[in-house]
Amino acid sequence: MHFRSLMERSAFGVCSYVGQKIGIAASRVRIYFIYLSFVTLGSSVILYLFAWFWMNIRQYLRRGSSIQWE
Repeated sequence: MHFRSLMERSAFGVCSYVGQKIGIAASRVRIYFIYLSFVTLGSSVILYLFAWFWMNIRQYLRRGSSIQWE
């Protein structure tokens, strides 16, 4: 697996998810996060990390709900 594909899937997954939900390109969302980071002196990174954490928790919960309990 290439480093770029690994980074796009794990680190940039938040931007592509947000872009998909809003209906704009993921690259534009990435640019907005970068601009917002400069304007807010980096505090948008906290928002990004929270979104990334939440997406991972949702994925984990969905995998767990597909297990059939006896």
